[in-house]
Amino acid sequence: MSRIKVFNLPDLAEGLTEGEVLAWLVKVGDTVELNQPIVEVETAKSAVELPAKWAGVVTQIHAEAGTVVEVGKPLFTIDTDPGAGPLPPSEDSLTAVTTAAPEEPVEPGVIGGPAPGGRTAVLVGYGPRTTSAKRRPRIGTPTPSAATGATAEPVTPAPEPPAPVVATPSATAPVTTRSGPVLAKPPVRKLARDLGVDLTTVTGTGPLGSVTRDDVQNAVAQPAPTPAAATFDASREQRIPVKGVRKLTAENMVASAFTAPHVTEFLTVDVTRSMKALDKLKARAEFAELRVSPLLLVAKAVLLAVQRHPMVNSTWSGATNEIVVKEYVNLGIAAATERGLIVPNVKDAGRLTLRELAEALNTLVRTAKSGKTPPADMAGGTLSITNVGVFGVDTGTPILPPGESAILAFGAIRPTPWVHKGKIKVRQVTTLALSFDHRIIDGELGSKFLRDIGAFLTDPEAAILSWT
Repeated sequence: MSRIKVFNLPDLAEGLTEGEVLAWLVKVGDTVELNQPIVEVETAKSAVELPAKWAGVVTQIHAEAGTVVEVGKPLFTIDTDPGAGPLPPSEDSLTAVTTAAPEEPVEPGVIGGPAPGGRTAVLVGYGPRTTSAKRRPRIGTPTPSAATGATAEPVTPAPEPPAPVVATPSATAPVTTRSGPVLAKPPVRKLARDLGVDLTTVTGTGPLGSVTRDDVQNAVAQPAPTPAAATFDASREQRIPVKGVRKLTAENMVASAFTAPHVTEFLTVDVTRSMKALDKLKARAEFAELRVSPLLLVAKAVLLAVQRHPMVNSTWSGATNEIVVKEYVNLGIAAATERGLIVPNVKDAGRLTLRELAEALNTLVRTAKSGKTPPADMAGGTLSITNVGVFGVDTGTPILPPGESAILAFGAIRPTPWVHKGKIKVRQVTTLALSFDHRIIDGELGSKFLRDIGAFLTDPEAAILSWT
C-alpha cells in the first residue's frame, strides 16, 4: 500500500464546486497527527479548517493561500511512514504536480515549468530549485563575465553635465520657495508688495542672487501654475473579487428579491418594560455567565408569535405547488462577518428554554465572528431576525433568505418622548420591520404577527404569563 497520501478538496456542503485557500496551518516538512487542522478553506458557505486524514509528514502543498481550488483537486500530500527511508521512484513521483504542457517554453524552476527528475516545478519554497537568484551588480563592482567567467572591468559612469542656469523661470517650471532671507533693495520690496508678489518664490538674477525689479516684473508676467487635472480612472479605483460567502449571498439575495413578492410593515414599540426585564434576568444566577441582550427577548417574542400564527413559519414550493408549514423553527440570526453576511440558525429554537435560547444565541454570534460557522449551521433556516440596531440604525426593509417567508428587522432602542398613561414621558422605544412573502402571508396575517411581537416586547412578563 502506498505510503504517500494525497488529500483532495472535499465537497464541504451539497452543491459546492470550489473553495479558496485562506491560510496554511502547517508547512512542508511538518509532522502532523491524525485530525490535526492543516488548512483553512473558504467556500460559498463559510470558512472551515480541514483536518488531516492521516498522521505523517507534509511533503507537498499544492495551492498557496489565495488560490481557488476545485472540489476533488489536490490540496496537500502526506508521507504516512517517513521513518521508512527514501521513497522509491514510483512513490516519489506521486508528489509531483501534473500540469498540461505550456504552449510556450517555460524557464526551468518557474512554477509550471520543468524540473529535475521529470517533475513539474511547484510553489516557491515547496519544490525543487534549479536556478540561483541573481542580484543586479552595483556600479563599479567587478562582475563575472557570462561568456568566460572572468572578472569584468569596473565601469565608472561619466558625470552628467550640470544643468544650465536660466535667469528667467520658464512658464512650465515649478515654483520653489526660498528657505533663507531674500536679498532685495527696499524699492524692489515695495514693488513686490504693490504687485502681490511673494519674494520667496522669485529667483534673483542680481548680484549675490538678489531680486531685481525685472525679476519681480517677470514673476508678474509669468502665468500662475495650474493644478494638475483630477483623474478618474483605474488608478483611483479598488477592485474586490466577488467570491466565497459574499458571492453566494449576492446570488441568494437577487434570487429572493425577484422570486418572492416582498411586503414590509413597520411598528414602533415602547420597550421600557423589556429593558427592565432584561436587568432582572442579568441578576439571576443562571444567566450570570451569559451575555443577555435585547435580541434574546426579540427572539422569544418571535417564537411565541409563531405558535399563534404557524403559517408565518412556512415556505413556498413551486415544484409541488404547495405551502409547506414547518412545525419546527430554525431561527436564523443575520450576522455581519469580514467575508460577508451570513445567516446561521438555532435549530428547533421553539423547544428551548429562555436560558437555553440565550446560550444558543451566544454561541451562534461568537462562532460567526470567528469565521468558523460550519455550513450545517446555515442550512435549513425557517424564519430570521436581523438586528440592525447594533449599528445605530432605526429600521430597514430586509430581504427574505431563500426559502423563508418572513424576516424581522430589529432597530436601535432610543430614549424617546412617548405618551405613557396619558402623560408625555421619556421611554425606551424601538422600531420593528417585518418583511414577508405575500404569496403565503397576506396583510392581515403579517399585521397580526407583527402586532403580537410588539405586544410581547411592550410587556414581556405579562405576555409570558398569558400566552404560555
